[in-house]
Amino acid sequence: MSENRQLVDYLKTRRSITASFLAEPGPSESQLAELFEIATRVPDHGKIVPWRLVVIAGAERAKAGEKLAELMLQRNPETPNELLDAERNRFLPAPLTIGVISTAKLHAKVPKIEQELSAGCVCFNLLHGANALGFAAHWVTRWFAFDVDAAKILGAKTDEYFAGFIHIGTPTVAPQERPRPAVEDVVQYWRG
Repeated sequence: MSENRQLVDYLKTRRSITASFLAEPGPSESQLAELFEIATRVPDHGKIVPWRLVVIAGAERAKAGEKLAELMLQRNPETPNELLDAERNRFLPAPLTIGVISTAKLHAKVPKIEQELSAGCVCFNLLHGANALGFAAHWVTRWFAFDVDAAKILGAKTDEYFAGFIHIGTPTVAPQERPRPAVEDVVQYWRG
């Protein structure tokens, strides 16, 4: 393989843009097809595909948010309106959100953690793919990723959970750098 300095430079400067700063347009159908191809090209010990993707787009974004607000209200009828509104707008304004579901199961040769990490790699490849296609993205989990009832509403089955929700759209702000750890603080060489 030859060196690809353009890719190296991209990887050294990649940034997320939070969902509230993502707007239309989102990826087209052909761009989404390419994005899914990129997203699913991840390490997968045993080739067991321990993940699935759920796309929340268009009018379904508001419907999904409404369902989360309804669940919240069912559980606590005194939930303040501002919290309910936050849930109703959970998948807005980003034009598209892709939920990555971890389907990890007990396996004779593939530890569950490897399967879960594979789902995490799908999330990260969605970020990279969105950036490569000229969009920006934001990876979040939030309460509904791990709440059984909420996850079911959003497409998870029994014994599954969301590894992440990737909001994708056109950035309305420039990416900002944030502090990164000093390499010498997080890297050590094993010396036996």
